[in-house]
Amino acid sequence: MVGFSSALVGKAAATVMQVVQVPVLFHYWGRSMFGVWVILTAFPTYLAFQNTGFGSVAGNEMTMLMARGEQNAALRAFQSCWWLISLMMGITGALLCVALYFLPMAKLLHLPEISEHDASWSLFWLGMALLFQQLEQLLQASYRCIARYSYGTFLKSGLSLIAFGVQLIPVMMGYGVRTTAMVFAIANIAVTLILCATVKHDIPWISYGWSHASFAEIKRLTRPALAFMGFPIGFALNLQGSQMAVNYALGADAVAVFSTARTVSRLALQVVEMVKNTVWPELSIAFGAGNMELVRTLHRRACQVALFISLSVVAIVAALGPTLLHKWTLGKVPSSPGLVGLLLIVVVLYSLWSTSSTLVAAINLHERLATVYTFATGITVVLTYFAARQFGLYGAAGSLLLSELIMDAYVLPSSLRISHDTWGGFLRAMVHYPETLRPAALWRRVKGFGITN
Repeated sequence: MVGFSSALVGKAAATVMQVVQVPVLFHYWGRSMFGVWVILTAFPTYLAFQNTGFGSVAGNEMTMLMARGEQNAALRAFQSCWWLISLMMGITGALLCVALYFLPMAKLLHLPEISEHDASWSLFWLGMALLFQQLEQLLQASYRCIARYSYGTFLKSGLSLIAFGVQLIPVMMGYGVRTTAMVFAIANIAVTLILCATVKHDIPWISYGWSHASFAEIKRLTRPALAFMGFPIGFALNLQGSQMAVNYALGADAVAVFSTARTVSRLALQVVEMVKNTVWPELSIAFGAGNMELVRTLHRRACQVALFISLSVVAIVAALGPTLLHKWTLGKVPSSPGLVGLLLIVVVLYSLWSTSSTLVAAINLHERLATVYTFATGITVVLTYFAARQFGLYGAAGSLLLSELIMDAYVLPSSLRISHDTWGGFLRAMVHYPETLRPAALWRRVKGFGITN
């Protein structure tokens, strides 16, 4: 319950940032410049590939090692990945600077609304912010491995909200994308440094030296880490890649409509992500301890809850989402019920395979999964461009179904094999709720709480 509550806070913080940012940017910048900002913030996400894998894999490894009481081995995994991520951050940052110096980024990104100078500096600052954020994967893993994941999530959420508030100041003062990107970078780099100091204070056995780092450890974790990069690549292709495809096909103004409509449709996924983040460390611990019965139960319950939540929220968003979209964007984006409806179907398909894949990712058996995800999202981006050219935003939204169908067909059988489950048992679990979670039992608990208090 504590884990779910912390995940709730984390997703609530992310939702607040999304909800507040859109009307503020629409008000001060307008629809076209909002679309430019969406594209600029999307591009640097591709810098995260080389680092995200090592942070996530080290977190899984540290959690399973601590479940067996192997603290020194967990520290070795932490230090090895810390220095490797730091090295790759430096190399990537240098390459980014060279690329931005020589390449006409505004022209390449199809952004005639801003100058080449502003485009290059905006991408530089956004890239620096993202590179520093890659260390946060490893820092939060430190809390996860000592069963204090909730605290780590609370801390990161609070700091992120402060950084977000700081980012909006230049927007409301009338500055453009370049200054906003610089403030965004400074605030987020400060968040990373604060997390470094907090982890050191809260977990005394964690250190940032190199005495426990091991090349053999890096080599052992490299293959699963490289495979893990398929997830941020696929995620970037799924979100930012599709936005770029719409930009090339229809322009930045259409990106603003597509992006905001998709954000409204993905409200259900905020809760689904809470379920995933809550069960992830528990799956690592259960698998590390060899408790396959618990692994199977956790997987079933996570998928059941995620599917129930996504269907419930999708029904609400289908009724209220179009109106919300129009009002949220200060009337600058049409309600577009058909567009929102297509994107909601994508959400339901995504919620099931994404939750199930947590089992595969939590125990570092994700290599083929990452490859399939990258392939599915890659071909979907290509399809999105041509569908948008031919059928507009409705074609772009409909094309997103392809990757979700491919992933559902691949992920569920894989997770069932790992958890030693059967299709019959899994499907029965999807429609069977324990007595304690049924409406009558929940109502009795609510009434009892009211009486005793």
